[in-house]
Amino acid sequence: MVATQTNEHVRFEPDERPPWPVAAGVGAQAALVTVPGVVITVVIVARIAEQPATYIAWAVFAAMLVSGATTILQAARFGRVGAGHVLIMGTSGAFIAVCVAALVEGGPSTMASLVVISSLFQFAMAARLSLLRRVFTPVMAGTVIMLIAATVMPIIFDTLVDVPEDASDVAAPVTAAVTLGVVLGLVLRGPAAWRLWSPLIGVVVGCVVAGLFGIYDLQPVLDAAWLGVPRGGWPGFDVTPGQEFWALLPAFIVVTLVGAVETVGDGIAIQQVSRRSPRATDFRVVQGALNADGTGNLLSGLTGTLPNTTYSSSISLAEVTGVAARRVGIAIGAITVLLAFLPKFAALLVAIPGPVVAAYVTVLLALLFVQGMRMVVQDGLDHRKAAIAGIAFWVGVGFQNESIFADLLGPFAGVLLGNGMTSGALAAVIMIGFMELTGPRRRRLQVPLEMDALPAIDTFLRGFASRSSWNEGSTERLVSAGEETLAVLLQADGAGGDGEARRLSVVARMEGPLAQLEFVTLTEGVNIEDQLAYLSDLPPIPDEDEVSLRLLRHHAASVQHQKYHGIDIVTVEVEGGR
Repeated sequence: MVATQTNEHVRFEPDERPPWPVAAGVGAQAALVTVPGVVITVVIVARIAEQPATYIAWAVFAAMLVSGATTILQAARFGRVGAGHVLIMGTSGAFIAVCVAALVEGGPSTMASLVVISSLFQFAMAARLSLLRRVFTPVMAGTVIMLIAATVMPIIFDTLVDVPEDASDVAAPVTAAVTLGVVLGLVLRGPAAWRLWSPLIGVVVGCVVAGLFGIYDLQPVLDAAWLGVPRGGWPGFDVTPGQEFWALLPAFIVVTLVGAVETVGDGIAIQQVSRRSPRATDFRVVQGALNADGTGNLLSGLTGTLPNTTYSSSISLAEVTGVAARRVGIAIGAITVLLAFLPKFAALLVAIPGPVVAAYVTVLLALLFVQGMRMVVQDGLDHRKAAIAGIAFWVGVGFQNESIFADLLGPFAGVLLGNGMTSGALAAVIMIGFMELTGPRRRRLQVPLEMDALPAIDTFLRGFASRSSWNEGSTERLVSAGEETLAVLLQADGAGGDGEARRLSVVARMEGPLAQLEFVTLTEGVNIEDQLAYLSDLPPIPDEDEVSLRLLRHHAASVQHQKYHGIDIVTVEVEGGR
């Protein structure tokens, strides 16, 4: 069940409307941090692959355009595409190695084809996310989020000393320390109004200090045009892929799915930090985030630039500023699109010295790491989950740092496992899969979603309890939990159903001393887990509809309700005895 502890630092929830100056201010500081990463990642990949300047200019323009458009898509949400939350989109660093290989082996058109084809797997994953729920658990998502911070931090630490060779020895440490001190000072002790602007204030102060040390190079800004669109750089799309395409396609698919895992984690985490009163995770939001991510990758391939993904700094930004309104996401995307057509302003952002960017991003990644830890712990940390999270994390760190059999890995395995998120996620999948395959056998029952199905459910649950050698009291508690769950589902179906006949699948298995029941149906009503969480706020004398909820809470050890597009899954755990 979700906790009832409030998150008072949230100033604006997703559906609320802050003043446009506030939304634009938060959007500007977010773009200030994310646009340089988008641009620099593209430039690094293209230069390593020795691509011409015309393609680099086009790829940068397209990356900013797609990132801004899909950020707006995530916030605004159109149908089943978009999360309806502030999820910043930008160029994915996980694709650096495979994109360099594609550019070297086949050129930009081959890379574009690979990005387009691999993006289709994200749409497939979003459509079938409910079937993958046993793999993409909070433990796995939280571990991947921790690995994002762990794999990016070494790069950030290298950026701390990214200053001209003739700069003073104290230029980098002083600039970084001042930036970090200002941001942390406002976050830790600043009033709410100042905390809102802490990232922007810290970056501005850091740039001023950098200017005093002479490490803020404005010449690229002066050389850039005010307005313009690159010409002649679009690489086209290869409709007749060659051998190099098929050789690289598996790696692109794997990295795409790993990026999708990151998006799943971000889609879960952004819901936790965007509300004053906690709610159960809505996996329809996660599916929307995946669909928007897939749309971004599809557009990236069609325009011939690097794939994009959700930036996990979105969660840290919401925590630091307390602003999670959709208007902020729209403002971030609109500013990013605008900057794509204003090369001089984009150059101004790129020119921000490395120590300034590194100091601020360190704060975001530190908060992100803790958010991943929180997701793992809040899921209920037993010895199995602890082993999965711990082993997967350190396997990811080991491969990322080339500390695990690096000399034995071939080219493909080196690309595949060299990314800490990939290797850590694969380790988690293997362990979770082993747990599922070796766990107690599941027993299933399918009945119509109607009260007439109650006798069949009672018989099914009594037989399950008998095979588990439960005593009479535990058996009655299990049967009562099943009865009340059916009653609550029928109430929810009446509130949100369309009157059509629906099916109910009941799955039972043992998890240690607990019986775990899954009720899978097509109900589109309210979230039962949210209703249970707020029973304490209801009047002491419940109305008729609340009786089943209160009885369910009494009989069950825990209740979780996962809502996907087209399917609802209610998981009820009941403690038994012999």
